[in-house]
Amino acid sequence: MGEFLEKVVGFLWGLPLIITILFVGVYFTIATKFFQFVHLPHILKSTLGRIFKKQAEDEKAKGILSSFEAVSTAVGGSVGVGNIGGVATAIAVGGPGAVFWMWLCALLGMIIKTVEVTLSVHYRNTDENGDPYGGPTYYMEKGLGEEKKFKLWMVPAIIFGFGIFGTFFFTLQNYTVSEAVSSTFGVGMIPASIGLTVVIYYIIYGGIKHIGKVATKIVPFMVLFFILSGLFIIITNFGEVGSAFGMIFSGAFGGTAAVGGFTGAVVAQVIQMGMARSVYSNEAGWGTSPMVHSTAKVDHPVKQGVWGAFEVFVDTIIVCSITALTIIITGVWSSGLSGAELTLSAFEVGIGEIGRYIIAISVVLFGVTTTTGWYIYYEVLLRHLFKNSDSKIKTACLKFFSWFYPIPGLAMVVYAVSVGMPGAAVWYFADITSAIPTFINVVVILLLSKRFLELLRDYKARYLGIGQIDPNIVLFYEDKKEPPKDSKAM
Repeated sequence: MGEFLEKVVGFLWGLPLIITILFVGVYFTIATKFFQFVHLPHILKSTLGRIFKKQAEDEKAKGILSSFEAVSTAVGGSVGVGNIGGVATAIAVGGPGAVFWMWLCALLGMIIKTVEVTLSVHYRNTDENGDPYGGPTYYMEKGLGEEKKFKLWMVPAIIFGFGIFGTFFFTLQNYTVSEAVSSTFGVGMIPASIGLTVVIYYIIYGGIKHIGKVATKIVPFMVLFFILSGLFIIITNFGEVGSAFGMIFSGAFGGTAAVGGFTGAVVAQVIQMGMARSVYSNEAGWGTSPMVHSTAKVDHPVKQGVWGAFEVFVDTIIVCSITALTIIITGVWSSGLSGAELTLSAFEVGIGEIGRYIIAISVVLFGVTTTTGWYIYYEVLLRHLFKNSDSKIKTACLKFFSWFYPIPGLAMVVYAVSVGMPGAAVWYFADITSAIPTFINVVVILLLSKRFLELLRDYKARYLGIGQIDPNIVLFYEDKKEPPKDSKAM
């Protein structure tokens, strides 16, 4: 089974998808004049600098969540077990060199996430209650279908939707949390899984608003808690940092030979693991977190898009890097372990037995925020699917889904424990379910690049003093009185 899944992942995350992601990332980087690099201070000031400030114009804007609640939920959805178990598996399979490709994918992912979040807010749709919802399927319908007159827009939308819902049945959050709790506290994986399931029911019971409020309380604490713990290990082993970077850069282009329990990795495997885990962790290009961002109270689409760039920066450049460096400098990367168990081992070596408890607690927090954040993604897709249905039918379907939502995660744990499925094999399912929607989404945002670049030019004029404000621009698609006449070129 493991060898078969590895071959499937190798095919899906082969050259076509890797080249597509790199091309789209480079295209938008050049087209925006290196926006995510040149204007990084502005990005941080507009996000990190606004966390504790209320923006009057945003509070008056239409939306369900505040910008901070939206990004907390989105960060909670992306900064999850992928940062602990995913990074560890990337190194366990691809060696230290995989970290370089995670970084590269993240740097390009900052602008990709900015694009998809901006388009999701621009093309979002308001329901009968006045609440806005958006995401890739919405900009496929309105951007491709209505503006570009692409009659078959439903084809990529359906493929995208099926790909996203694949993660509903092959979810890793419950499994990784149960694995960490079981190995640390001596509790069985199935009882741990049941406990997590109860917590998830409590959080999603109150809907999107409740999830957003919980995220704002948990996410900042959990990220800071993990960062400080990891930095302690890195600082106390500072003499090993140079050699760790050396292994990362040499392994990125030369592969890594077999050593200890590490079986070795060729360059192609290094690239695949690094990029696949980067996308799974920060979700740039995947089209998932833009569904949360689309519900934000914001008066300009790019303003929320900038939060998307910040999200990727925190997730991969900061959190994933700390995980990776901790695993490499403690020397456990070649132990033969993988997943959360490898990271648990690294923190135990770096801090002592308390390190295992730190990671176990982090995994639980990350797993809870990721699972509840993803609930919003599925709800947004279902709302789009049933947007023309009777309100009673839509409400009944959403209610049923909320009750059924945590079950597949619990079932995955029961199955894995019953058949003895290794953690690496479970992570292969994650790579499979992330590849398909990512490919569809990055191609679509490339086709809609003209609209994004128009919105970005207006944003630069309004908030950066670069260029002139276009008095005729319509910031939100719904505000247009009639469809645009010219819908041909990008």
